[in-house]
Amino acid sequence: MTTAEIAEHLNGSLIGDGSVMVERIAALESAGPGDIAYVDNPKFFAVATASSAACLLVPDSFESVSTSSALIKVKQAKLAFAQIAKLLHPPIAREPAIHDTAVIAGTADIALSAYIGPQATVGEYAHIGNNCRIEAGVVLGANVTVGDDCVLHPNVVLYDGVSIGSRVILHAGVCIGADGFGYVRDDMGYHKFPQIGTVEIEDDVEIGAHTCVDRAALGKTRIGRGTKLDNMVHVGHNCDIGERVVIAAQTGISGSVVIEDDAVIGGQVGFGDHTRVQKGAIIGSKAGILPGKIVRPGVWWGIPIQPLDEYKRMNAHLGRLPQMRDDLKELKARVKELEEKLR
Repeated sequence: MTTAEIAEHLNGSLIGDGSVMVERIAALESAGPGDIAYVDNPKFFAVATASSAACLLVPDSFESVSTSSALIKVKQAKLAFAQIAKLLHPPIAREPAIHDTAVIAGTADIALSAYIGPQATVGEYAHIGNNCRIEAGVVLGANVTVGDDCVLHPNVVLYDGVSIGSRVILHAGVCIGADGFGYVRDDMGYHKFPQIGTVEIEDDVEIGAHTCVDRAALGKTRIGRGTKLDNMVHVGHNCDIGERVVIAAQTGISGSVVIEDDAVIGGQVGFGDHTRVQKGAIIGSKAGILPGKIVRPGVWWGIPIQPLDEYKRMNAHLGRLPQMRDDLKELKARVKELEEKLR
């Protein structure tokens, strides 16, 4: 694309030569001829002026200076960079085909534009929508529904009855619809509680490698539209995760947790069952949430979870414990000395 075409696509303001050809995206520090990079932090504006990139995406606040790069001013440089990356580096396209080693049930409904890779398995009455990519080793159970334009990377497993929407990306090893961890105990041990619900993944969801989403015991486990889950996240049975939620790696979510729209969850967060995270809440990494807790809007951290300001105060006190211990020992010694003098 030329810099003029990029500026038009982004509704940005071009400063410099509009005929310069851009071939790929690159980091600001390493960008050279044919590359486009971005800068959105004023700390790096000086670095940007010395860049050899063919084009730089810069915020509206960037002061125009003499530079060899064409500049495109936009509201959000990082967002604009991501939008251009989709055009310059489109995802791999597969020609419609069903590999000879794939095992397809006779009742399966597969769009003519779909790609089914080597040793994939598609169960009875499963539906695969238009332009889907089902890569090697994927297993789709009976009555599974996959919407349009989905990408299922190698070794994804969708258990029976699971449904996913359109434009969903499931990375390698994702497992959707395994039984929830539900048992009832008597004197002889544990008995499995019925796990006969389903999982619904809505449109535009992306789920990272080796993440597991359990089916509901009764009813459904839901992942809302536009939500993004990182690698190795566990979502327990009957959870309801809203729209545009982001959850970082290694977070574990117990059963029947509700996470409302637009929440932000850091890595390695642990959720007790039946908790609720309200819209506008941000939970820092390694936080621990007790069962039944309601997490209200704001920034939260710690074990057990608490508002960030309280967490920082507590951490400050903990950092002073060695000094406080020494002070206490000194005070005890002085009290003892005074008692002996008064005798």
